[in-house]
Amino acid sequence: MTQAYWQDILVALRQIIRATDLHSKRMMKVCGLTIPQVMVLRAIDELQNVTVRRISNHVSLSQATVTTILNRLEQRNLAERRRSTTDKRVVNTVLTDTGREILRAAPTMLHEEFISQFDALPNWEKTQLLSSMQRVATMMNAENIDAAPLLDVRAADEIPRQ
Repeated sequence: MTQAYWQDILVALRQIIRATDLHSKRMMKVCGLTIPQVMVLRAIDELQNVTVRRISNHVSLSQATVTTILNRLEQRNLAERRRSTTDKRVVNTVLTDTGREILRAAPTMLHEEFISQFDALPNWEKTQLLSSMQRVATMMNAENIDAAPLLDVRAADEIPRQ
């Protein structure tokens, strides 16, 4: 690291942003979906026959955002919403066969690789990294910005350009 530590930190931040952007573009190229759309599809696959609220909690996005994403997934026949047979007030979401095929083709998520490497670190290093990242977020006036624990530079409900 040079004498201008702040320059090295800003370069590292830019590298993270760039890696995230490249991964998002790769995901779009491979399966035609944004990272949040893939996250929602995975949540539906994992939770099975699931409400918007449960999906929302699972992926740490608002119910409104999840609903917007579901609208787009339904338009592409990747997911389907069905009214419950036991309680007509409840609407559950399921994957379609096309949705399952898309999930199988989707690349590994960038944050999954990060989590794998992070989990291998000793606890003291995890704490140090967390503290440093929180401090950087505060220094960039970003500590109060709502953010899901996924790596994507686009808005969660943005319409992808095809």
